[in-house]
Amino acid sequence: FRRNVKVERDGELAVVTVHRPEVLNALDERTMNELTDVFAELGRDDEVAGVVLTSYGGSLAGADINELAALTTLEAAADKCRHGHRVLRGIENFPKPVVAAVNGPVLGGGSELSMACHARVVGPGLMLGQPEVNLGIIPGYGGTQRLPRLVGLERAAELLRTARTIGAAEACAWGWATDEPAADPLAAAKDLIRRHLTDGGVIVPLDPAPIEVPDLLPAIDLGHRSLAIDRILTDVVFAGLRQDLEAGLETEALGFARCKGTIDYDIGMANFIQNGPRVPAVFMHE
Repeated sequence: FRRNVKVERDGELAVVTVHRPEVLNALDERTMNELTDVFAELGRDDEVAGVVLTSYGGSLAGADINELAALTTLEAAADKCRHGHRVLRGIENFPKPVVAAVNGPVLGGGSELSMACHARVVGPGLMLGQPEVNLGIIPGYGGTQRLPRLVGLERAAELLRTARTIGAAEACAWGWATDEPAADPLAAAKDLIRRHLTDGGVIVPLDPAPIEVPDLLPAIDLGHRSLAIDRILTDVVFAGLRQDLEAGLETEALGFARCKGTIDYDIGMANFIQNGPRVPAVFMHE
């Protein structure tokens, strides 16, 4: 019985829907495991030629913060990331085209899940971001490695370090999503896959090769955010991008574990759970 992930068919396409509307479709461990099971089944189904991955209402709010707050050791923190990486790599390496159709808030793990798909179609209400640094952590499901490969290092670093969100027009212009926002992202995603199946070459998966990175990032105003976490984040981005994606993801998992070893991890988690996302944490920068 799958509670959080639904599958429907539309001809040769499967529509996979994350369905946890009460928590903005947050990606807890059960949901991640259900995604793995669903994609394994669809991979074996010869009648399925492509997959649209979406969510109930279009939003994807990210990882389950209560699960992150409950991690007790650095190794558990790294393993949490590795589990997410396995799930998302399974989607990324899926032998049939997978297109994300999203709208509304697509944040943190929701953005990372979308980036593991082979393409992304967005609605006009998109609010895209990696807000992890507000919680005293770094992205742990591939965001430090896939976002720079998709939109370029400088743009990605700004979003990762400041938690700034962008809208649909920017996401499309930067190459995070297809050419322009779609009034009906689900229909547009199906159309994209069908064009790809007919013509080929329409959907181009992410290149996992290392990329050239400078020695320094531009100076940036971090606001209230933790300098300790920013140091870990920039280390992970630089070291990871100089390797292929697989190695970069392991670098990210180890960096996430380093965050767990900081005081600011506990401060950020406690603040989010007690006060929600709108109250800035008061970090110690250590």
